[in-house]
Amino acid sequence: LQRSAENTAFLSREKRVLDAGGRRKTKGGCAITAKPQLVASNDRFCRFLEEYCPVVTETYYPTIWCWEGRVQTLLRPFITSRPQVQYRNELIKTADGGQISLDWFDNNDSSYYPDASTRPTVLLLPGLTGTSKESYILHMIYQSETLGYRCVVFNNRGIAGEELLTPRTYCAANTEDLEAVIHHVHSLHPSAPFMAAGVSMGGMLLLNYLGKTGRDTPLMAAAIFSAGWNVFESVESLEKPLNWLLFNYYLTTCLQSSISRHRQMLEKLFDMDLVMKARTVREFDKQFTSVMFGYRSIDDYYEDSSPCRKLKSVGIPVLCLNSVDDVFSPAHAIPVETAKQNANVALVLTSCGGHIGFLEGIWPRKCTYMDRVFKQFVQAVFEHGNKIFSM
Repeated sequence: LQRSAENTAFLSREKRVLDAGGRRKTKGGCAITAKPQLVASNDRFCRFLEEYCPVVTETYYPTIWCWEGRVQTLLRPFITSRPQVQYRNELIKTADGGQISLDWFDNNDSSYYPDASTRPTVLLLPGLTGTSKESYILHMIYQSETLGYRCVVFNNRGIAGEELLTPRTYCAANTEDLEAVIHHVHSLHPSAPFMAAGVSMGGMLLLNYLGKTGRDTPLMAAAIFSAGWNVFESVESLEKPLNWLLFNYYLTTCLQSSISRHRQMLEKLFDMDLVMKARTVREFDKQFTSVMFGYRSIDDYYEDSSPCRKLKSVGIPVLCLNSVDDVFSPAHAIPVETAKQNANVALVLTSCGGHIGFLEGIWPRKCTYMDRVFKQFVQAVFEHGNKIFSM
C-alpha cells in the first residue's frame, strides 16, 4: 500500500524529536534512551496524563543488552516473571450456540474496594493466540490487585481449552463476541466502574469495537498496547525474510495448533488439509479466517480489521502505547494525524520496545514500561476520571 504523506511527515518529525529530546545513547544512529512522544489534540487529556499518568512523559530506559525491537519481542516471555493468579472460570453462551471462556480474578480480599458491587473492573483482551496465562496478562492482573481492582480475561473462542460448539473461532474485525462479553460483565456489576485493556490483536479488536460503538458503551476508557494499526502493513512487515523466520512462521503454526484440536468441528466447512499447509499468517487468513467470516477476499478482511480506519469514531478516552521499532506494527502505519483529529485519543510512542516488549532496567524481570503505563492509566481513570470525562 502507498504510505500516506502524513505518516511520512510523522517519521521525519519523530526522528527530530528523538534526536533533540532526551537521547542518551545510540546504536547505528537510532535513539535508545528517549522520552516517549505523546500525541494528543486535547490539551485537557494531555494535562490529565501528565498529572495522573506521568510515566508517559518520563524517559524510557530500555534494557541496554536487549534494546533492539525484535530482541525485546522474543525475550519478554522468557525473562519476565509469571505472577501466581488464581482464576475463577466462567463459560457463557453466545447467540449462535457457541461459548466463550472468561477467567475472573475477583480480588475478594481487596481492602480498597471491599464491596464487590462497586469494585472497579478491568476487562483484559490477550493477543492473537494468547490466553489468561500470558505473562503480560498476569502482570496486568498483579498491578490491578495491588490497586484493589477486579479483572476478567476474555479468551477468544476455542483458545483456552474449552470445546468449540460451533464451527466459528474469532478474528480482529468481528466484535460480536466482545460485545456479548462487555454486556455480560456490565450486567453482573452495573454499579462498578468498568474499563478495558487490549494487547496486540486484543487491542485491535477493542479499537474496532470502540470505533463501532462510539460513546454507546459501558466502558469508561480503554488502554491499547502494541496494536497493529494497518493490517496490510503489518503482514507485509512480517513477511520480510528475517521477520518471517523469527515471527511469522511461528505465529502461523500457533494459529494452526489452536484450531487443530477442533478439526472435527471445523472440517464441516473448511478444507483443513489446505489450511494446515499455510506457511504465513496471510495464507492462513486467506484460507481460513476471511472465509469463516464471509469476506469476499483477504483484502476485504484486512481492510475491515485495520483499526486505523475506525479511530475517528472512538467516543471514550483511549490511551495507545506503541514502539516505533515494532515489526508487527510499523511506525509509518501509526495513524498519527488521524489520532490528532479525535479528542478522545492519545498515542504514546517510544523509540524502542518492540512488540509487547518494553523491557527496562538491567534485569527486567518484575516490571516493564508497559506494565507501569497500564497501572498508572487504569488508576488515573478509576480515581480521577471525572477530570477527563467532561472533555
